[in-house]
Amino acid sequence: MKKIFTLLLLSPVLAFAHPGHITEGWQAGALHPLSGWDHLLAMLAVGLWAATFRGKARWLIPSTFVGVMIVGFILGAHGMQIPMLEQGIAASVLVLGLAAAWLKKVPASAAMVLVGLFALFHGVAHGAEMGAHGTFSYACGFVIVTAALHVAGFGLGTALGKQQWLLRLTGSLIGLVGFGMLFTA
Repeated sequence: MKKIFTLLLLSPVLAFAHPGHITEGWQAGALHPLSGWDHLLAMLAVGLWAATFRGKARWLIPSTFVGVMIVGFILGAHGMQIPMLEQGIAASVLVLGLAAAWLKKVPASAAMVLVGLFALFHGVAHGAEMGAHGTFSYACGFVIVTAALHVAGFGLGTALGKQQWLLRLTGSLIGLVGFGMLFTA
């Protein structure tokens, strides 16, 4: 059973949250971050990493992701394309997972820049996925779910905070899945 679960996590068919799929306004926007392991794990990793910081950085890091993702969405909805978009999204899972696991002494501003860079990739993918449905309703759906996934990751990071080895294991596993995604992107 464990082997089957591992194969499913690394399977390229699970990363289907990109252009060419059914879109239904708000629901499609809400399902987009949940319909592919790439988006889901990256969003969780942002919250997980934010939980390792202190003070305002704990909310500024995920807020930066959401804000830049919205900018990327607008650009993607207007036809902007980023070369190697899928590889950038896969790299976000790898890097953000490993950052949550191992980067502890990073300035919050550097974390915000890194998170913002990857948010741009995710936002453009969301914008390209929108199709002919309402921009506002679609955006509301994926913004709310993205924020909820950040909160879930933050909660997990806070719960694991005293168990450093579990936090490192969780982030490393996310990074490992991202590494596998690089070969399928």
